[in-house]
Amino acid sequence: MKLNKVVFKFVSISFSILVALLVVVGLVELGSYCYDFGYRVFTEAPVDAAPGRDVVVSVTSDMSEHDIGEMLKDEGLVRDANLFFAQLKLSAYSGKLKPGVYTLNTSMATRDMLVVMAAETEEGTEEETEQRGADAGTMPDDSDGTADDAGTVTDGDGAVTDDGVVTDSDGAVTDDGAVTDDDGTVTDDGGGMEAAP
Repeated sequence: MKLNKVVFKFVSISFSILVALLVVVGLVELGSYCYDFGYRVFTEAPVDAAPGRDVVVSVTSDMSEHDIGEMLKDEGLVRDANLFFAQLKLSAYSGKLKPGVYTLNTSMATRDMLVVMAAETEEGTEEETEQRGADAGTMPDDSDGTADDAGTVTDGDGAVTDDGVVTDSDGAVTDDGAVTDDDGTVTDDGGGMEAAP
């Protein structure tokens, strides 16, 4: 009877040690996989070295971001669809991929592919640039107007429409860019030059 208790105790302890070892090995493997995956999110190299090969892919509006990753993996553009998905979610391009047909290359990094697939069409880019320019008080360089490096805005005929001088509603100059000290002496004439004392 005593022998049975000893054997049972030995088997019980051995089983507990075996389970503990399996848990430790499993946690080490999981940690190693997670570290490797996290490291690859930020350092994954392209599939091929330059020049690579061009691949034409079609992104449709009904594709999820994970579906796009699966398609890129099937086409040989990325090694791991889940890794692509994680890289996309951690980038500024999450939710910004546009439907369309794209020519990608196996020597492109994931970020380069995201830039291509999130790019605006030519028309959209021009319209947004014009809108941003109008909102900021400057016009983009095109036939409707130009803005020079000094901030002067001209219309299509070259007439100055905004020279950076701030005026009130009556047209009186309220800010010509000059900086003065407490006694009214000009210390910066707006061109970044200090006046002689």
